Amino acid sequence: MHDRAEADAAVSVPRWAGLIGVLLPPAAMSVDVFGDVLDAERYPEARLFADEEKAIAHAVDKRRREFTSVRFCARRALAGLGRGPVALVPGERGAPGWPRGVVGSMTHCAGYRAATVASEADVASLGIDAEPALPLPPGVFEAVTTADEREPLAALALARPGIPWDRLLFCAKEAVYKAWFPLTRSRLDFGEAAVDFQQDGRFRARLLVPGPTVDGRQLGGFTGRWLVRGGIAATAVTVER
Repeated sequence: MHDRAEADAAVSVPRWAGLIGVLLPPAAMSVDVFGDVLDAERYPEARLFADEEKAIAHAVDKRRREFTSVRFCARRALAGLGRGPVALVPGERGAPGWPRGVVGSMTHCAGYRAATVASEADVASLGIDAEPALPLPPGVFEAVTTADEREPLAALALARPGIPWDRLLFCAKEAVYKAWFPLTRSRLDFGEAAVDFQQDGRFRARLLVPGPTVDGRQLGGFTGRWLVRGGIAATAVTVER
């Protein structure tokens, strides 16, 4: 069913989402869409480079659509920085290879694709993530949370039962990892960061392992923002200079 829904979501005119940009500072250029943008004749940013084609040569149709549409978003975002279109080939652990002097992040989930970029002179790292605004599947919550996170999440669920707090926590930790990895080139397990949400749309992730050093200061955690709208849970982390 999901594959069929995503195939039907491919549109000739992009359906701009406008979700992720409100979570990021003015220095970050962001583009996000509902559905897929695959018409390379009309939207050249959706045309894959040879190295990108090679990277997904054996991918199923769903993966090709995600890959192509999120790179459309990324190239549109890069244009906002005055950068021309370039190949964005997955590198170590699947992280996209950004042009020199640029930091960025991509995300996609059912029916939604987004990318954000910024100049490395302004921002040290970015991480974004989006998930369906639905509860996590059974058994996942325990695997992605620490004991100290569960009680505050239960209290939030009572205060605002319309928010899928378990999925939002997963989403926040994914965004934290995406901001962490370019600074460290190492893994960060779910249990190595503890997320504390505020109801005003902010959150803080406290690192339970030594953090990276940015501009001479060691990070003890990351701050971010969250939003649930239009069936999408979105999170963004910015490490500003």
